Amino acid sequence: MKRLIINQLISWKENSQRKPLILNGARQVGKTYILKAFGKLHYRNVAYVNLDSQKELAKVFEQDFNVTRIIRSLSAFLNIHIEPQHTLIVLDEVQECPAALHALKYFCEDAPEYHVVVAGSLLGISLHGNSSFPVGKVDMLRMFPLTFEEFLMALGEEQLIKLMKDGETEVIDTLSGRFVDCLRQYYYTGGMPAVVKEYITSGNLQSVRQLQKQILFDYRRDFSKHAPAEQVPRINLVWDSIPAQLARENKKFIYGALKKGGRAKEFEMAIQWLIDAGLVYRVYRANKPSLPLKFYEDLSAFKLFSLDVGLMGAMADSPAEAVLVNNQAFVEYKGAMTELYVLTQLQPTGIPIYYYSSNDSLSEIDFLVQSGARIVPIEVKAEVNVKSKSLSAFIQKHPDLTGLRLSLLPFQTQDWMENRPLYAPLCWLKE
Repeated sequence: MKRLIINQLISWKENSQRKPLILNGARQVGKTYILKAFGKLHYRNVAYVNLDSQKELAKVFEQDFNVTRIIRSLSAFLNIHIEPQHTLIVLDEVQECPAALHALKYFCEDAPEYHVVVAGSLLGISLHGNSSFPVGKVDMLRMFPLTFEEFLMALGEEQLIKLMKDGETEVIDTLSGRFVDCLRQYYYTGGMPAVVKEYITSGNLQSVRQLQKQILFDYRRDFSKHAPAEQVPRINLVWDSIPAQLARENKKFIYGALKKGGRAKEFEMAIQWLIDAGLVYRVYRANKPSLPLKFYEDLSAFKLFSLDVGLMGAMADSPAEAVLVNNQAFVEYKGAMTELYVLTQLQPTGIPIYYYSSNDSLSEIDFLVQSGARIVPIEVKAEVNVKSKSLSAFIQKHPDLTGLRLSLLPFQTQDWMENRPLYAPLCWLKE
């Protein structure tokens, strides 16, 4: 299965200032698969270590940080000749061995000729809780579930991707039915690699949903296994509340919806744990649409999203019929599924993402993003009916900005706003 992050891995390999690489991301987004595939394609061999299943190898790193000894020991244990420049060393589930994470500092300083990558299913938790993190001695990448573009690649729809990249708006409009059909499929499957593979291989919708439920079960098991015991009930409450929170007209996260009298102090650690695990995205409110948006961040108001639209559908028990046959998927839960879809396409770009609401809450912009030197207010419309005063009123107050409306309507450009189809994400933020 092709993943676009391979291009970033190649750039890392070819960078003369390369440091050991940390590949972060939620459980089951495909980190192990992509690292093995990358190593197979671009190196003579791969020295793969799983520090969870091969626990005896932890002693290799816990003895000391002599890189020569570490390389010799790994080579002997794996029966692989580890060559500088030509062998990719992959340390998987590195959160199980903090010493291995700390050893990256010494690979960077004493043996930069070795190509080392580490990954782990809950690595984000370790990175935020480990005092020996090798600050300044590593490069970092984050991996996400498959985007809609990657899903089209998995479907074999390279021609649709080419149309988006080439900006062939008239042809895209003509093929809107085909694009929307693919988008429906993506809404149902989401971007978890194992789920997409099952869908492509078998087409069995029940198997797809069962696999999504299994992933959700595995996540919940991680709560109990890895989170502080006193936080587990709070983590479960936050996690279970996400569909209902997003189904509200005002999608701002409300602590009181978790339990009567719920307060930020009680749940902030639980939310942070989920964020560090890569399972949820937090989008803060920005009080002013000016550069840089970080300066106008309101830490007291935010939306909380799950990491994948397919898993969200499984959490909410959305029936296949509602997603694949009619428009219910797009409008379900007051457009929450569509808003989540838009966020998951924007997240891998790395651009700053916020939302905006007026003090009286009468006007809300779904997303406010910083794309280069531009501030772009984004309105997400899940239906063909796009009547709304929020975006036009916002632009009237900020005439220096141009709005972006994402809907099921064709391409359209007006003085104050551009409409882009939901199914053409590669065309959303083009200059």
